[in-house]
Amino acid sequence: MEGAMGFLKSFLAVYQDERFFLVGVCSTLLSVGAFLAFALPWTWVAYKNPESLRRYRVQGRDFPIKHWLWPSLGRLAINSLLSFLGLVLAWPFARHVSGIHMGALPPWYVMVAQIAFFIVLDDFLYYWMHRTLHTPWLYKHVHSVHHRITIPFALTGNYMHAVEFVATSTLVLIGPSLVGAHVVTLWAWIIFRQFEAADGHCGYDVPWNPGLLVPFYKGSAYHDFHHRRFFGNYAGFFAYLDKLFGGTYSKGYEEYRRAHQHGAPPEPQPQPQPQPQPEP
Repeated sequence: MEGAMGFLKSFLAVYQDERFFLVGVCSTLLSVGAFLAFALPWTWVAYKNPESLRRYRVQGRDFPIKHWLWPSLGRLAINSLLSFLGLVLAWPFARHVSGIHMGALPPWYVMVAQIAFFIVLDDFLYYWMHRTLHTPWLYKHVHSVHHRITIPFALTGNYMHAVEFVATSTLVLIGPSLVGAHVVTLWAWIIFRQFEAADGHCGYDVPWNPGLLVPFYKGSAYHDFHHRRFFGNYAGFFAYLDKLFGGTYSKGYEEYRRAHQHGAPPEPQPQPQPQPQPEP
């Protein structure tokens, strides 16, 4: 009995580590809060559909706000809880392999360089994970949940199967763990990643998008085309992976971009909704 109690105390002591609170609890809350902070304003814009912004809509059809609002919030809550529980279970092992620390804050340029590395690494890993999710079995049982959304708005950015949500969340932690990032750098990266999740699904392609300050970032229209076509444009941030591997770069996106640059209305004409199909 004493041995069992001693083991239990040792096990619980693992979670009294300040790093667990900062990396596990605070990062989870920050992730949800940051996503909502970016997604809710754009969702409100999509709901109100102001005439002054209609020229910047990627698609010309109405946003299905009423149909997907509460399911999106519910998925976000449940998936975030499941992801946190997964981290709780993995923490006894993860705390030994993760280099994330709470020491002296690094210089700003080190933080910027690390976040740039996280973006490139995450985009590479996400591209291949996304393509894998389009194989028939995984598409049918996992990724098709996210593709129920054919006209995205910002809050649908985290509407996905729990398996996909946990996998995506895990990718976010790989870069910071590899380089031994400061926890503040991790938090800055999480905020940026959730900005991308909301921005990539917001449905508006505005020229003042702050994400366009990131070199080669494609913005919301790039991923929106993936939701419309169900194939191609798998990368999250950049287009080079789709161009380099397997010819998965959507030509429709280039047609849209050329028209948009020349001042043509960005919205395509309404068209029948295709049924989601897995990658061949």
